[in-house]
Amino acid sequence: MDTIASLFSFITTPVSWIIVQFHKLYGALFGPDTGWAWGLSIVSLVILIRICLIPLFVKQIKSTRNMQALQPKMKAIQERYKNDKQRQSEEMMKLYKETGTNPLSSCLPILAQSPFFFALYHVLSKIASNDTIGVINEPLLASAQKAHIFGAPLAAKFMDEPGKVQALHASLTDVRIVTAVMIILMSLSQFYTQRQLMQKNVDLSVKTPYMQQQKMLMYIFPVIFAVMGINFPVGVLVYWLTTNVWTMGQQMYVINQNPTPGSKAQDHYLQRLLKSVSSHGQVRGRRRRGVVQAIVAKGPDRNDNERRFITALAKAGFTAQADGTVAKVDPAVAEAEASAAARRQQPKRQPKAKRQAGGSQQAPAKTSLEKTDEPRGGEPEQSGRPAPGTARQPKSGQRKGPQRPKHPSSKK
Repeated sequence: MDTIASLFSFITTPVSWIIVQFHKLYGALFGPDTGWAWGLSIVSLVILIRICLIPLFVKQIKSTRNMQALQPKMKAIQERYKNDKQRQSEEMMKLYKETGTNPLSSCLPILAQSPFFFALYHVLSKIASNDTIGVINEPLLASAQKAHIFGAPLAAKFMDEPGKVQALHASLTDVRIVTAVMIILMSLSQFYTQRQLMQKNVDLSVKTPYMQQQKMLMYIFPVIFAVMGINFPVGVLVYWLTTNVWTMGQQMYVINQNPTPGSKAQDHYLQRLLKSVSSHGQVRGRRRRGVVQAIVAKGPDRNDNERRFITALAKAGFTAQADGTVAKVDPAVAEAEASAAARRQQPKRQPKAKRQAGGSQQAPAKTSLEKTDEPRGGEPEQSGRPAPGTARQPKSGQRKGPQRPKHPSSKK
């Protein structure tokens, strides 16, 4: 870990400078040598970095949704070119280009903050070694070594030897208890963040291997961070725990305000929107009007959640307009229009071969113009005589074709 952190030593000076500036602020409130001053400086560093990464987070959300929507097409390409890996790769890249999807966009926030993470690790390692680094001079180094969070120094690790912990004026038991609790909280927050994404903000109508992969990562990532956490200093654990809590809160906001179409979160959002429209008689807020406008524009391509929303609006006496507003109408008329719109959503036309196969298995329906051999009025048909207007069936050994009717005076 120290070797990897040294690769990002070029960014240690900016990171140490940001921490020192926040330390001046919190040191004036809580004291320069307290764990609150140094701990909150690290928390503020995380918040500053995550605010700068919000545009990348938005790209991550769009990329994740596009990847979910493309899974059926990607699976079809893999099956079609399973024996030609080069052609498969070319078709995948062509699909990404046509849809404007970048598979790496979902990893951008993690990749972007990795240099800051390793730079902070490098700074804390130097503090533990009693070495100055960046803008942290000897007085600030002595202050950082005195700072403890619940009895654990910022630069101490779970796997440190007792002598190294005693040099930082702390006990190994306190360090291991604090680091263990923080590692557990870090893993649980990672697990909950991924779990709420899979349960609430995934299109349930699309069953793809991508969903199974994400479900597997939901259990693997917390274990990986728990194993790695025993080698992280307390200050880095503060950094990573704060990052996870920020991600969890940011994702909860996105799920509540901008859910994935077809997901449980969208159903809950539309229920809240319906309740608001019923209470106020209008769509309040530009964002909500944009949601209603998008649903109206979809027409027959609406998913189940959106169709239920339009039907519920009609029962409440409202009809959605193309500009995202609602108009008050008679509930019976609005419900009839919603039902008519639902009936217009015809199923997809079957292929010609399938229609012919289905038609050959079913007997053709009789029309009113065709004459039947069934007797009317429930009277039984006389045996040996054909129904009026029908051709007589040839007997064995008799020539085919229309037979000449016998004279009435002839013997039967």
